[in-house]
Amino acid sequence: MLLKIYPENPNPRKIDEVVSVLRDGGLVIYPTDTLYAIGCDALNVRAVEKICRIKGVNPQKANLSIICCGLSNVSAYAKIDNATFKLMKQHLPGPFTFILPTSSELPKIYKHRKEVGIRIPDHPIIREIAHSLGNPILTMSIHKDEQPEYVTDPELIYEKYEHQVDILIDGGYGGMEVSTVVKCVSDEFEVIRPGKGVLRVS
Repeated sequence: MLLKIYPENPNPRKIDEVVSVLRDGGLVIYPTDTLYAIGCDALNVRAVEKICRIKGVNPQKANLSIICCGLSNVSAYAKIDNATFKLMKQHLPGPFTFILPTSSELPKIYKHRKEVGIRIPDHPIIREIAHSLGNPILTMSIHKDEQPEYVTDPELIYEKYEHQVDILIDGGYGGMEVSTVVKCVSDEFEVIRPGKGVLRVS
């Protein structure tokens, strides 16, 4: 299903419709502050495995990333020290993925690498969905295509993925830049993938 939701004022009824699909183990494509992404309830292991198959990702070898609705939720799923919290507070919501050690609240599928990526996108639709769901959302960006419109145009993305996902949210044209990935698993903060976000370390 292609579902139009306006970012400026997300319709609560449509948000509830998406949340209902996620609670049932469904897959959703949605806009973020970087690329369009595919996601599911991060605590539903079967749904996580399904996305990993679609994306060709081995969860035992790749870091998985989750979207939280706010910083207050992060400590439930990742270990975060004071310096890292301060850094994240400076940059989130925004186009960053922070790699942190996992906590005991996440299913075992995340712990093969003992790290998890944390996203809090600066985009009202997906943050509202995460808030209403009450769980984090596993998130993976849509594959980059040779033709940019197949990454940015929701109708063309839907044409490609309609048989693999339950809902594609049309939130307008998406971006083409990836998030900046920052590793925060030691005393040093390391940018391991430059992207849209510019890290400021004070």
